Amino acid sequence: MDFIQKGTKEDILYWSKRLYQKGMSPATSGNISVKTKDGILISGSGVCLNDMDENDIVLMDYNGNLLNGNKKPSSEKIMHSEIYTRRDDVNAIIHCHCPLITAFAVAGKVINKTILPDFALLFGEIPIVPYFCPSSIELATTVGEYFEKYSAVLLKNHGVVIGADSLQNAFYKLEFLRSYVETYFGAEVLGGAKRLTKKDILEVKQVYKK
Repeated sequence: MDFIQKGTKEDILYWSKRLYQKGMSPATSGNISVKTKDGILISGSGVCLNDMDENDIVLMDYNGNLLNGNKKPSSEKIMHSEIYTRRDDVNAIIHCHCPLITAFAVAGKVINKTILPDFALLFGEIPIVPYFCPSSIELATTVGEYFEKYSAVLLKNHGVVIGADSLQNAFYKLEFLRSYVETYFGAEVLGGAKRLTKKDILEVKQVYKK
């Protein structure tokens, strides 16, 4: 990847296309944003992430008011604002409807089986936010509350939201999560996904600290 300055429209375009091309944000679903010194850069409403250009990315304030651009901000704009307001360490957010990950949200199944070492380091557990109408204030507020403890959540019968210090890291976490669920489904078909032991998890965390 050529150097792309973090937190720019170019940054959003690059990772948006990667998201779509990996099959994690089909059609016009999903939205993506970054914090900047001037406000929040966020994808426009109803735009396919693969087909976006810079005119489809707008700047808004933390109340969802448009500051710059000629498109409506994503309909999930308040959810992004709620997360940023509650988490100083989160600078980028990806919300998508990746089918394999969303299957857990539809089945009401929390992702908490530590079957891979990296899952213990990146997540530990990914809870499910109760169902609220997409784009509603209730959903936005509740997701914000969950993000006070977690950096990734499932939205019941909806999708997944991941926050990180950069779009690159948010994307990598999401890509790992999709790999995790693919491995999980395959292991279940082969007889059942087996957890790492508490001792295994502790060793991994100690190695990571070193």
